[in-house]
Amino acid sequence: MLALRYEGGRLGVAEMGKPEAAGEAVVRVTLSGICNTDVEIVRGYAGFEGTIGHEFVGVVEGADDESLVGRRVVGEINAGCGRCGLCLGGDPRHCPDRTVLGIHGRDGAHAEFLRLPAVNLLVVPDEVPDERAVFCEPLAAACGITERAPLSAETRVAVVGDGKLGLLCAQALALKGAPVLLVGKHPEKLRVAAARGIETATLDQLKGRARAFDVTVEASGSESGFALALDLLRPRGVLVLKSTFHGKTGVDSARIVVDEISVVGSRCGRFGPALELLAAGAVDVEGLISEEYSLADGLRAMRRATERGVVKVLLRP
Repeated sequence: MLALRYEGGRLGVAEMGKPEAAGEAVVRVTLSGICNTDVEIVRGYAGFEGTIGHEFVGVVEGADDESLVGRRVVGEINAGCGRCGLCLGGDPRHCPDRTVLGIHGRDGAHAEFLRLPAVNLLVVPDEVPDERAVFCEPLAAACGITERAPLSAETRVAVVGDGKLGLLCAQALALKGAPVLLVGKHPEKLRVAAARGIETATLDQLKGRARAFDVTVEASGSESGFALALDLLRPRGVLVLKSTFHGKTGVDSARIVVDEISVVGSRCGRFGPALELLAAGAVDVEGLISEEYSLADGLRAMRRATERGVVKVLLRP
């Protein structure tokens, strides 16, 4: 099979053997999405080598649970040990021995086939096309913010970053009834959120908004975005960090102490709620698709995904 792999400091499309089940399910990938984390892995994030990619939809080709064979599925990306307290409690996202699809210890989704534990798979409703289902993982991550920072209709929220993650975060949080402001640099991207009734602003439109928000979400993947999210936050507010990228961010710890800011990380969310939103058409994901490439053209697709104005690039094996 073909796979987009990062090995020895180089990214390339390679031929390799189809994965064997070995007690897990084998999925034929029908569509995968390039995430900023994929780009950051190639820059050195997480020290990962192997097949990249963790956003996918596909069809089960083999599994011990025969009821799954032939079903269209998405998959939770964290595969736990199955023995620790976290796994036995139904949440392997922080299992100390977990592997993570295309990120840590497990080949990923930019390939013709992948392997995951059957327990990780969720069947996609018939009314959700592949082009929507492939957004399940990043939408779940956006929904997961409320696990770390509960919201109410009175919670004033600002999301910093108008890339694919920021757009999904703004939409998911607005569905909770909270007033949301999406801050970005690109009017054409901000229009996606505005069409859903979400307030938007460019950087030069933020006058008078400093220290005005109860919760800010940093989804820009930049040090300047971190600083802006902190500037927008009121004393004793909550700063939610969503971005994962290679490199370090300077932190004004005195500001965090003096204003008594709570800083929380938010990584992976649960897929079930995200699938429900996709089935209901509650979130615009099709508007985020910029282009689609064949897997064989994966190198060009990755380059394109880093270019200005591009939101989501998809790969089709």
